[in-house]
Amino acid sequence: MSSRATAFKMNNTFVRPEMFYISGLQDMPFVNYFYIFLVVVYILTMFSNIFVIVLIYLEQTLHSPKYFAVSQLAFADLCATTAVIPKVIDTFLFNSNFIRYDECLANMFFVHCFTAVQSLSLAILAYDRLLAICFPLQYHSINTNSRMMLIIFSVWLFTAVVIFVTVILITRLSFCKSTVINSYFCDHGPVYRLACNDTSLNFIMAFTNIVLFLFVSLAFILFTYLAIGLALLKIATSEGRQKALKTCTSHIILVAVFYIPLAVTYLMEQMHMSNSNARILNNLLSATVPPILNPVIYTLKTEEMMKSITKYVKRKQGNDGKIRTIKVLAQ
Repeated sequence: MSSRATAFKMNNTFVRPEMFYISGLQDMPFVNYFYIFLVVVYILTMFSNIFVIVLIYLEQTLHSPKYFAVSQLAFADLCATTAVIPKVIDTFLFNSNFIRYDECLANMFFVHCFTAVQSLSLAILAYDRLLAICFPLQYHSINTNSRMMLIIFSVWLFTAVVIFVTVILITRLSFCKSTVINSYFCDHGPVYRLACNDTSLNFIMAFTNIVLFLFVSLAFILFTYLAIGLALLKIATSEGRQKALKTCTSHIILVAVFYIPLAVTYLMEQMHMSNSNARILNNLLSATVPPILNPVIYTLKTEEMMKSITKYVKRKQGNDGKIRTIKVLAQ
């Protein structure tokens, strides 16, 4: 037992460190090139997700519950990427590994909150596809724009409350051991495990978060696709089945891209097959790659989005042509 831990037990002293040290990736060759790669990923992620949000906002044909959910996912991706990459670049590329206690808690809240919303956003899209395919005649009466907006608002509120409680429970912990966080940000698990006093409530909240925002969300998505699969079997023609399934392919790809890396990391940790660098690298890529792929997949794999882009480009070209004609006539 360390001397600080012994002192804590003897004196029952509450220790709140002024700063934590984020260790990040250790002894990896060419790691700075990886951080520069993340800068490129961040720029492309910002551009592509803002493009999707603006396109949905401008095109009246996309003002539907499905595309409100798509724009909500794009916004969650923007927030999650902004919470992760700029801080990672500042921490490791510019050697600012120390982070103040309050800033650490804020970083913990925003990263976990936005990641949880990303997961629930995929569940919202699954709910939309379930209604569209299993209840096509009642879809527009059940899934109205206002109802979808209410669902989205409820998801944000619920997630913020749960994550806030999770983070605020960190303030009851005394850190008399190491203050080195073995992660790429102020990760909840690595932080609360550094404490000397009772962490049972923190463990319960960590387990609750994993169940709520990972397993329950994924189980709901799998249930919706089981129901969708059964509904597709009832469609008489193969052409009708393919058309219905085509509307789901984008979402299936997004689910695979988001959940498979997280599931692999979780299983490897449970089986004690993951070293520190592998876990951090996989978690970092899981947090940064899906947000750049989501808008690309939805744009290229969704017929309505491609039509809207084509229509917008043609309208823009037509407006530019009119402006040039007016200038020529004016001269």
